[in-house]
Amino acid sequence: MIAIFDLDGTITDSIQDLGNSVNYGLRELGYPEHNYEVYKKFVGNGAEKLCYRALPDDKKDDTKKLHTLFREYYGKHFLDNTHLYDGISEVMAELAENGVILAVATNKPQDFAREIVKKLLPEIKFANILGGCAERPKKPDSAIISEIIAPFPCSGEIFMIGDSNVDIQTAKNAGITSIGCTWGFRSRQELADEGADYIIDTADEITGIILGE
Repeated sequence: MIAIFDLDGTITDSIQDLGNSVNYGLRELGYPEHNYEVYKKFVGNGAEKLCYRALPDDKKDDTKKLHTLFREYYGKHFLDNTHLYDGISEVMAELAENGVILAVATNKPQDFAREIVKKLLPEIKFANILGGCAERPKKPDSAIISEIIAPFPCSGEIFMIGDSNVDIQTAKNAGITSIGCTWGFRSRQELADEGADYIIDTADEITGIILGE
């Protein structure tokens, strides 16, 4: 079996560092800032789309400028407040001990994603950690899932665990089982509306579903 995890809003609560980094760029450009609750609705489709959504409606042409400022600040502050959600490391350890292949599929820039996972989950072995990059389309395109599972053609059931409609759509596009988690940035209703196969409230429910406990 393979368990593929989203990162922001699923493994890590990163909204403060993301919000602070975009707000830094907005301040530099002289535009209004947003609170963290607003950013929970903006994230999910990659850093450039996050910056696009944060800009005023008549200033979308400044997306590249804001994205450059975002990366400048985020590169120095991406672990200031970002932390694991309760129970995530224990769940991953248990899955690994039971032979489940672990991976991360996120729209966060790949360099940041790999560094965050390395720092916060140093004891967990991942088959791959893939993020947003020029070489493949972002979720909900299923290319990222195909790349992860390609080395494991006979691995059994495959699960995508995430907190947003993007993750559920990605699972559907890849033809795999989706697990929607309510502790992240989006609502239970969004997960239900998107047709998640499972909707869970705590991390330990993941092992029950995947291991059949």
